[in-house]
Amino acid sequence: MNRLLLSLLMMTFIGSLKAQYLPKNLPTYDEKSWHFGFSLGINVMNFNLHPVDQASYDTTLRIMYPNNSLGFNIGIVANKRLVKYLDLRFVPTLSFGERSLEYYIVTSPNKEEHFVKTVESTFLDLPLTLKYKSKRFDRNLNNIRTFVLGGVRYSYDLASQKKKKGTSDDVVIKLNPHDFMVTGGVGFDFYMKYFKFGVELQMAYGLVNVLDQENTIYTTNIDKLSSKMAWITFTFE
Repeated sequence: MNRLLLSLLMMTFIGSLKAQYLPKNLPTYDEKSWHFGFSLGINVMNFNLHPVDQASYDTTLRIMYPNNSLGFNIGIVANKRLVKYLDLRFVPTLSFGERSLEYYIVTSPNKEEHFVKTVESTFLDLPLTLKYKSKRFDRNLNNIRTFVLGGVRYSYDLASQKKKKGTSDDVVIKLNPHDFMVTGGVGFDFYMKYFKFGVELQMAYGLVNVLDQENTIYTTNIDKLSSKMAWITFTFE
């Protein structure tokens, strides 16, 4: 019995030693000047809504708030090595999604109705991002590293309805197609046998007012409408 127990302990110890020295995949990968690949992801689009001064509110408008929804994105990755732990990334991306504004409006003395105005968007995103990486972890985690991201992004809405004419029964929320954002995020790189797989979590905050103001109850109470987005992206390089 003691011999069996000792044998099991020795096998466990030897197995743990082997696990601590896994082979290092793609050992010269990060020494290359350029890397290319593609990305797939899921996004959540929303608005930051800044209402006008409370005293200016239309008395028939009771509640107004933005709502988010899920979308997806696909992009092409171009990565330039600057120094040992710092890269410059350009990832042109198509992002598909929608956002909405919800309203509760008094339509008669004793009646309040709920309205939803949905804005669909297809963004062509052109981000420039700095990626600061840790060194690879030691021993059995030597094929993993972490990183942080930060940068700016210009987005053009290919599905903008700015020029669309709405009717009195179907008012359209019009947005300017041009948007500028600051971005930040974190992630992990996993070095596989033949490629590098990355997971990124990022957020973006718009710097400009994207609302095309019109004289309707849906927009006159909004002082500024800016973009807010978050997404998780899987990269293959």
